[in-house]
Amino acid sequence: MRLLFVFLLLFGMIYHALGQERKRARAFGVKIGVLATGEYNAITDVPGVKVGHTTIKQADDVRTGVTVVVPHSGNVFQDKVPAAVYVGNGFGKLAGSTQVQELGNLETPIVLTNTLSVGTAMNAMVGLVLEQPGNERVQSVNAVVGETNDGYLNDIRGRHINEVHLAEALRHATGGAVAEGNVGAGTGTVCFGFKGGIGTSSRKLPQSLGGYTVGVLVQSNFGGNLQIDGVPVGEALGQFSYSKQIMESADGSCMIVVATDAPVDARNLERMAKRAIMGLAKTGGIASNGSGDYVIAFSSHPDLRIPYTTSEKTQTVTLLRNDEMSPLFMATIEATEEAIINSLFKAETMKGKEGRVVEALPVEKVIKIMKKHNALN
Repeated sequence: MRLLFVFLLLFGMIYHALGQERKRARAFGVKIGVLATGEYNAITDVPGVKVGHTTIKQADDVRTGVTVVVPHSGNVFQDKVPAAVYVGNGFGKLAGSTQVQELGNLETPIVLTNTLSVGTAMNAMVGLVLEQPGNERVQSVNAVVGETNDGYLNDIRGRHINEVHLAEALRHATGGAVAEGNVGAGTGTVCFGFKGGIGTSSRKLPQSLGGYTVGVLVQSNFGGNLQIDGVPVGEALGQFSYSKQIMESADGSCMIVVATDAPVDARNLERMAKRAIMGLAKTGGIASNGSGDYVIAFSSHPDLRIPYTTSEKTQTVTLLRNDEMSPLFMATIEATEEAIINSLFKAETMKGKEGRVVEALPVEKVIKIMKKHNALN
């Protein structure tokens, strides 16, 4: 009996140590905002939107990857979607942004990767679009590729991402639950001094406000003073940019993708994109001098698609009035804030280049801090 007890005790200790999957913020009672989430609390709650990752972890120093956000299941080049870009701070590379700003539409899936792989990802996406059935006569492709710099943990100068990695991410893109944390473009990122990564969240408006969905996906890689639902967690943990213990800068970047099924055009999508930066600010991010903070927003509403070829000289669409936009603004802010927090909760401690280790957010300590402030539901 004693041996059985010891065995069960040891098994329980091992299970506790190895079986503790990192959970999202809401699993611990962290409820950000007041609006309801979608079914998966992810950008994929927006109808038709899919997400795919390729995660690259090789040897001791390659920690990087690719993440793609696909606006709808058809040929995006042939049926473009309304889109907008907003720059919170422009120390970064968002390839393809000027055409989106000029024409107000998006014609490829959105790609996220590391800073020195933007060119490779662009070339890969152009090739995939040209090869897609129906695009045989296409001679110009505006691939949209964003990045953050994962060079602290990743051998970024090695440029280990290739065109096959992007093709894999697209091939595996699906709806439903989205992998978060140390995956895809978030594999080697750092956020608020902790391990960052990919995070996502969504908000579903009540029918009285239109019933629309807003979904957000982030690639978190920036600094500042972490706040979770208004609680000064970074300060309580003694880990924040420019503290006595941590004198390094808050530089980094955050890529934010906002999707909605609401019938809004590029002008109001840009207004939504601006609110995403407010969500970033609520987490304690400061959009520092060396930070590339970009937002790409698009609508998947089928009636707003822009055909590549048509004999029609005009396009008639039904759009939300400006007075109806405020609930979508609120949804964008809440979903962005929670997506960033989810990226931290889901990320795991990682060892990378030159033996550097970035610890995961200490969730147990965070929950104690949240309880102290009566901030759990």
